[in-house]
Amino acid sequence: MEIAAPQHRPLTVRKAPMFELLKPMPADPLLQIITAHRADPREDKIDLGVGVYRDEAGHTPVMRAVKAAEKILVGEQPSKGYLGIVGDPIFTDLLRPIIFGAERGDAELIPAVQTPGGGGALRLGAELIATARPSAKLWLGTPSWPNHRPIFEAVGVEVREYAFADLHKQELLFDPMMDALSEASAGDVVLLHGCCHNPTGLDLDHAQWEAVADLCARNGLVPFVDLAYQGLGENLEADAAGFRTIFDKVPELLLAYSCDKNFGLYRERTGALYVKAPNNELARNVASNLAVHARVSWSMPPDHGAAVVRKILEDADLTSDWRAELSDMAQRIHAVRSAIASAAEPLAPIARQHGLFSNLAVSTAQVDALRKEYGIYIAPSGRMNVMGLRIEDAPRLADALTSVGVIPKQ
Repeated sequence: MEIAAPQHRPLTVRKAPMFELLKPMPADPLLQIITAHRADPREDKIDLGVGVYRDEAGHTPVMRAVKAAEKILVGEQPSKGYLGIVGDPIFTDLLRPIIFGAERGDAELIPAVQTPGGGGALRLGAELIATARPSAKLWLGTPSWPNHRPIFEAVGVEVREYAFADLHKQELLFDPMMDALSEASAGDVVLLHGCCHNPTGLDLDHAQWEAVADLCARNGLVPFVDLAYQGLGENLEADAAGFRTIFDKVPELLLAYSCDKNFGLYRERTGALYVKAPNNELARNVASNLAVHARVSWSMPPDHGAAVVRKILEDADLTSDWRAELSDMAQRIHAVRSAIASAAEPLAPIARQHGLFSNLAVSTAQVDALRKEYGIYIAPSGRMNVMGLRIEDAPRLADALTSVGVIPKQ
């Protein structure tokens, strides 16, 4: 008996729209700066865009203590096995006295998770906020790091912005800031830069930190401190003083910490999230929720950067050398800022700011003119990384800013 061959019918393809609905997104402004700067053939071009520390020769060096720690790891590291969801607890514990001071940082009340950089810590904290209090709003001073707002909006947290700085006067708008935060409701979150404000370089002074801390404590607001540049402002202790002031006055707080800058581990993405809870039971609840969110985000954090930091902080000689080189880096930042401030009177406020960045009030046309006419690259927002400048080039920068009308002629 013969079996009839199956009859093939034309295959009907049901087209389900997915990628067809995607719209092209604008390129990241910093990536555009990198590309344009690399393609520029002028030997005297200046890159003030990308936010990394550079020495006088224009290099971003690997720190001495980092090199030494890496040599130890090559010879002694016993495994490349997974760290576990929360990462290396010794790494996060060794950072505690540097961040919180000797009298704070109780691991029972302040659970910690190792994260892929400070950005990972911010995202993990945002996830925790969205889970713990979906109605909470995030209060954000502007200008701020461009990634702050989208990180929180990506998890559904509503963002309320207020003016933090007057870029024309290069002044912090503290009274308007306090007025805005007075409108926040109990349980809302306040995003604060721990030091070396990105992008303005304008930091709260001690009295202002005290006032913000009192407001948060009085109105039940939860501070979320982004501490990404500790040691690159004044020094490790001074740069943590504001955070410690607010830490002492509130029962709940989140801290996103980055080792990318103060250990020079940019590409290793090395960070941590610390969360202060009112009591041990709530701290355990926080820790379990952090672990769940970390698991579905990156599962296990990368090891190398944290292993380097651990080796440095476990060894007294390496710690001493790291602190010394970090101090040298901070001194160079001050020297460059002083050179810029001395080059033209309208730039004088730059000497009083901290960290890698200052933010000028500029137009798109002025940014384009700086690039085309002078080979000077800054972000479209006017943020400039002062560490992209050699001290001897400060007068040239001032002349260019004057020529394109960013600062008035003297």
